[in-house]
Amino acid sequence: MRNVALLLALLPFGGLQADPPEDFRLQYIERYAPLAVAEMQRSGIPASITLAQGILESGWGQSQLALQSNNHFGIKCKEYWEGPTVYWEDDDFDAQGRKIKSCFRAYADPVESYRDHSEFLMNNPRYAELFQYPVTDYRSWAFGLKRCGYATLTDYAERLIALIEEHQLYLYDRATPLDAFAVAEDPFEESAPSETVPGQALSRPPLPGSHLPAPQTALPVAPEVRALPPAFLHSRMKWLGGD
Repeated sequence: MRNVALLLALLPFGGLQADPPEDFRLQYIERYAPLAVAEMQRSGIPASITLAQGILESGWGQSQLALQSNNHFGIKCKEYWEGPTVYWEDDDFDAQGRKIKSCFRAYADPVESYRDHSEFLMNNPRYAELFQYPVTDYRSWAFGLKRCGYATLTDYAERLIALIEEHQLYLYDRATPLDAFAVAEDPFEESAPSETVPGQALSRPPLPGSHLPAPQTALPVAPEVRALPPAFLHSRMKWLGGD
């Protein structure tokens, strides 16, 4: 996976040295949280992990790769990618040790990027072990992504966890199948296993060589992707004692 620090250095907010304003960060979460929840229910990937990766990899949607190619997760082309591409200088070198431009996937819109992120993890044997973890165990997912080689940053897992906990993204891991915006009354209460609770490893990725979506167990229809009203997240955080 790409070198996050390299591309984030091009951000208007100063890359890794500064975050965008709070309102800007909240807008990103509100816009993409419903999509992350829908993908969680389809794939078994925690919504908090998807959001945190999107935030970190794209610099809150402001990296050049995200702005120009709608790639929010820094996913490179790979040999089987048949969609649009774009080239950026990253962490690839030629036989002589010279840095060369890397091929990244390009998308028509961010929705495609979020969906392809799920497909990328589900269909890549490298990440198969992650699907043993429930969606409520974002820490294991974060350290697993680093261990499996998703990114080159040495503190990648810690950065994901910090984003999840600072912005309470773990609340979205408790979203109910019928309502992307409903979370458990007690966010730390364990749910009883069932086919409709997005807290289980719903399926394992297919065998190597297959690039079709992993087969899913009986799941409810994913909620419609729509913008989360600003008052919702503010009130939810205050109810939980946040800022």
